[in-house]
Amino acid sequence: PPSVPPPPGPPARGSLSLHRAYLRSPLGLLRLGQLALGAAFWVTVAAHKYEGAAHFALFAAVLVWLLTLALFGLSLLGRWELVPWLGSRWLLTNLVHDLALGVGLYAAATGIMGHKARQRSYCNLPGYSQHCLYGAYLSASICGGITACLYLFSGLYCLSRRCRDQRDII
Repeated sequence: PPSVPPPPGPPARGSLSLHRAYLRSPLGLLRLGQLALGAAFWVTVAAHKYEGAAHFALFAAVLVWLLTLALFGLSLLGRWELVPWLGSRWLLTNLVHDLALGVGLYAAATGIMGHKARQRSYCNLPGYSQHCLYGAYLSASICGGITACLYLFSGLYCLSRRCRDQRDII
């Protein structure tokens, strides 16, 4: 009887190397900016006394930052195919992450921190002797707003690639 060849095995995993083209691409550069400004946002909030809705802002910033770090790491190593179901839809995964999570959660966090800064604007007066959180909240709000814009730009970049029927992130 004719022998049936064995099914193909898993793809060979070579040594890990950096995907340098991704680092030089617009998406790679935007991811670096998102990680830097996102870290500045949540470190600024976490380093100061916070209460109320700032807990949500901190949670949202850290969640999106960790997911962005995972996307960046997998893309940088070129290993997104290892992610079940999402790896074959990597451009769409990045698009949804950027527009839904990145822009949505950072816009909400920025609004919360801007509202808290406005509530504390009285302590920015000369001669006010108590500890003032106005500067920290305002700094976090500015970092969050810029980060939300970076997520919007990367989402639009992914959307434009998707509309041109390109399936890769670079």
